[in-house]
Amino acid sequence: MDAPRTLVDKIWDQHVIADLGDGVDLLHVDRHLLHDLSGARALAEVRDKGHKVHSPQLTISTPDHTISTATGRREDSTENSRKLATLLRTQSDVHGIAHFPVGDPRQGIVHVVGPELGFTLPGCLLVCGDSHTSTHGALGALAWGIGSSEVVHVLATQTVRQRRPKRMRINVNGNLGPGVTAKDLILHIIGRLGVDAGTGYAVEYAGNTITGLSIEERMTICNLSIEFGARMGLIAPDATTLAYLQGKAFAPKAADWDAATAAWAELATDPDAVFDHEEQINAADIAPQITWGTSPEHTVAIDQKIPALAQIVDPIKRSLAEAALSYQGLSAGSSIAGTPVDWVFVGSCTNGRLSDLEAAAEIAKGRQVAKGVTARIVPGSMAVKKAAEEKGLDRIFTAAGFEWREPGCAQCVSTNGEYVPPGARCVSTSNRNFVGRQGPGARTHLASPAMAAAAAIAGHITDSRKI
Repeated sequence: MDAPRTLVDKIWDQHVIADLGDGVDLLHVDRHLLHDLSGARALAEVRDKGHKVHSPQLTISTPDHTISTATGRREDSTENSRKLATLLRTQSDVHGIAHFPVGDPRQGIVHVVGPELGFTLPGCLLVCGDSHTSTHGALGALAWGIGSSEVVHVLATQTVRQRRPKRMRINVNGNLGPGVTAKDLILHIIGRLGVDAGTGYAVEYAGNTITGLSIEERMTICNLSIEFGARMGLIAPDATTLAYLQGKAFAPKAADWDAATAAWAELATDPDAVFDHEEQINAADIAPQITWGTSPEHTVAIDQKIPALAQIVDPIKRSLAEAALSYQGLSAGSSIAGTPVDWVFVGSCTNGRLSDLEAAAEIAKGRQVAKGVTARIVPGSMAVKKAAEEKGLDRIFTAAGFEWREPGCAQCVSTNGEYVPPGARCVSTSNRNFVGRQGPGARTHLASPAMAAAAAIAGHITDSRKI
């Protein structure tokens, strides 16, 4: 009998073309996503080297990183997008790659668009020149971010070289409390395990808490896997996955759907499969989270205090925490609740989906953004924007004093000129709070959409459950 295998190994084994030695395999790539920041340059390199795109039908492209999110924006509204979004569009057309430009109803952040179109499928191997490609693991795909030279390699060969990762399983069981979200869960995991815990691993999330999450919530979990070192995070496909995918534009149809679902049912980890490492998380222990420093592991429950430096045993981490507190203008051992904020950003590939906007709107409805706070809502895609407007969410936000923007990465990475000013403090639903991530000197606190909206209303960091 075959040895029991994990979800990761089953997908991996189906994609091996050749064993290259030293633990490295040559793998077939089923799906490839291109965006304007890395994809445009890669297509230009393919052109300049005289290559052809091997399998253009397995790639889609859309601008997200460099484009403006202001109302009335165009492809050339920013200097970066004038160069890179235009290059992505023209070279996609040359190579026969399906492209969704500014103004197209399918445009959006690649990690939002791929799943909502059904381009991302269970059991597929998916790559993109972006570290948060792990998002797609929420659908049972083996997905990870690749470097710029690897993007060119995939375009030219439809293959990628990769060392087989170790396997980790994080089991989460129990009920999340009122007001506690998937973002709080994954920030809690990162804060508990640390930013290096997943290095060298592909992480499978399991347990009744995980299976009880919607696909959009699962995407938030998998999206942040990279923030504790794991390049891949994934969840076994189940009935929730099938319900999400059925009828989507790129999903299998008719008899192909029946064959696909039968194959996907075989992907779940075998009962006796052995993982290299396992963790147990009790969902009931988790409260709404907020980061206090300059690393995603610098996270604390809203009703707890920032750790005292003496509590941090590792001298290197203690030194980093001290530097982070200095940068953030905060004090060890103090309460983070009540810290004044200047900006709020709701959006990104982490929390820019319809359910995220609904959670923020629930807080915003009938209330007003505090004086002096700039608050922006940026849908993750044109489809999300349309659905939100059909539900009247845009009117709720604008009546409360939030800006309602066009889809894009916006202030997650600020390569489109949309910065948080130096020294300003922003509560953000994005994925990284590194020094300068949202602009030179910007101070970022990661949180859920509800927590971000609550900060906008209160004018300071606060427990969303109180609102």
